Amino acid sequence: MASGIPPQVHAPQARAGQVLRRWKLWLIPGVLSALVALVLSLLYMGGILTPQDDLHRMPIALVDADAGPPLPGQSAPLGAQVTDAVAAGTPPGQVQWRRVSRAEAQEQLASGRVYGALVVPEDFSRTVAGLVSDQSSARPVLLTLTNPGVGSLASSLASQITQQAAHRSSLAIGQQLTSAAPNASATAKLLLADPADVQVQQGHPIARHTGLGLSAFYYTLLLVLAGFLSANLVHNGVDTALGYADSEIGPWHTRRPTVPINRTQTLIVKMEMTAGLSAVTTTMIMVATIGILGMDAPHLPLLWLFSFAACATVGLGAQAINAAFGSLGQLVAMFVFIALALPSSGATIPLQATPSFYRFLGAFEPMRQVAGGVRAILYFDAQADAGLTRAWVMIGVGFVVALAFGFAMTTYYDRKGLHRMVPAPS
Repeated sequence: MASGIPPQVHAPQARAGQVLRRWKLWLIPGVLSALVALVLSLLYMGGILTPQDDLHRMPIALVDADAGPPLPGQSAPLGAQVTDAVAAGTPPGQVQWRRVSRAEAQEQLASGRVYGALVVPEDFSRTVAGLVSDQSSARPVLLTLTNPGVGSLASSLASQITQQAAHRSSLAIGQQLTSAAPNASATAKLLLADPADVQVQQGHPIARHTGLGLSAFYYTLLLVLAGFLSANLVHNGVDTALGYADSEIGPWHTRRPTVPINRTQTLIVKMEMTAGLSAVTTTMIMVATIGILGMDAPHLPLLWLFSFAACATVGLGAQAINAAFGSLGQLVAMFVFIALALPSSGATIPLQATPSFYRFLGAFEPMRQVAGGVRAILYFDAQADAGLTRAWVMIGVGFVVALAFGFAMTTYYDRKGLHRMVPAPS
């Protein structure tokens, strides 16, 4: 049987300097390297430099629980005035203030549907009235609630917004109070000028071993990388085993006899191996992150099943791209699953604080969908409306697209007679 290794030809060996002087050798690697560096720099840095300037409808709950009574001369408790001023005082389009009850706000915090909350407590007007009448020295409280489960930066941005809004409201109320109490003492006027005590609390606490809300992102990154890398290892390994690629380990170079097999059958082999190995890689990720490192992770069976589906779908997508684009497939897949996916994942910087291009990518890029599902399982009790339902649907869509695209391309190539290589004679 033929070995598939070209016969040795005794000819003068070229030297490195001769090869390097060939400008065509530099052309394709040089152009591709420059473009990849340029595009990656624009993609990664373009989404993180000005999150405050790129705010777009960040969801924050606004709660008026003030039970009154109204201050003298007022027709309603101060809570209504505060919440109206907060909603009107934010630049249009930056924040999506959701006027809800305290219970509804807590529910939305617990499902990750809002990134924070500003609460006017039920005794706000009564406490302010006590300051005006000198019957109390207790300051009225405006409460800002954080949601670390949506990510540390998202929660921090929402907290900054709510605290700034609360301080503005306190100063506005202070102007009214000082003008209404011209005979107050100097100490009272100082207290009335900025009466509200803005307090920050966690609206939906998360467990300690969660990386301050970043464990979902890094766990997602592990799943995507595992699917992507496993697919490429299978792709290269199968091509080598079937004789369509050389094997080079250290100084040893071999090539197996070419196996006559068409592109479609080859893709079936690669996809089945990728799906099978996804169970192994998923298990190893959970053993490392949860078993060894102690990451807090409830709903372990559900987490494993979701992780396996996500990892396998990424791997099948990478195999489909490799089958369609050949040697360029790994670069294309890297952009699809890594380069474009990371800045549009919304896992570190919320999509509401990124330029519109990244919000567009986030609608379909796989890492965004996987991160939403992982976050729902880890932080929000696996609630369907916390992003888990959307994640399952998008994984299903990705699975179907990967199979349809991959087999459509290989079937087309096979029917056109575009064989990868003529089998070596036996």
